[in-house]
Amino acid sequence: MKVYIDLLFILNLIYDFLILMTVSVTLKRNTNLKRLLFGSFFGAITSFIIFLPLNKYLLLFLKIILGIIMLLITYSYHDLKYFINNIIYLYMVSVILAGFLYFLKIEFNNLSYLIILCIAPLILYLYIKEQKELKKIVNYYKKVIITLKNDKIITLNGFIDSGNKLKDPITGKYIILINKKLLNGIYNIRSPIYVPIKTVNQNSLLPCIGIKNIKIDNLIFTNYLLGLSDNFKGFDNIECLLNYHLLEEI
Repeated sequence: MKVYIDLLFILNLIYDFLILMTVSVTLKRNTNLKRLLFGSFFGAITSFIIFLPLNKYLLLFLKIILGIIMLLITYSYHDLKYFINNIIYLYMVSVILAGFLYFLKIEFNNLSYLIILCIAPLILYLYIKEQKELKKIVNYYKKVIITLKNDKIITLNGFIDSGNKLKDPITGKYIILINKKLLNGIYNIRSPIYVPIKTVNQNSLLPCIGIKNIKIDNLIFTNYLLGLSDNFKGFDNIECLLNYHLLEEI
């Protein structure tokens, strides 16, 4: 049987590109087109391992390792949850797309290759559309450098939350929300400021501490307090909820 190396490479390049774009759109991954192409190119090159004299188990193991490397090239590594989700969706999309193409090959012979080329522009359009929407959200993610009253510095991943409009009515300072466990061994909380807040079911008092300043995007702000919560657990590697007022200041 004749095998056209150039055709095999091009088809695998398009196939990997479609898979990575689908993962990006589904999981809303903020990666650029250059990294997608680089990851797809790596995946296409590694498709030639099928010609190596390996048993099926070793070949499967090698494919998994190379797939993980392709993901790291495309999306890098942020945390374990982020990484595992990428792996799960990569192989989920691969199985679905491979099954779809296998069905087309049985029903319409070589028409499956034409279908790939027709689907590619549609997924590319969806990818670009999602990336534009994602950029709006990504602007809400900020690296926050907080200088405490004892001159200790903590660096946290923050998110500007439209629901956080907390403000101390007495000092007029806005509140950034963190889990107070983050201050263990760093800052001794002796006399917190209690700020009245309204939750869904009741009114309560939120313990807060004063800080020297916070630094975001090379800008320094002093008109803020740290709100210390027992319930805030963070999400998607976010460690503090920034006050919505920061959008105006930044």
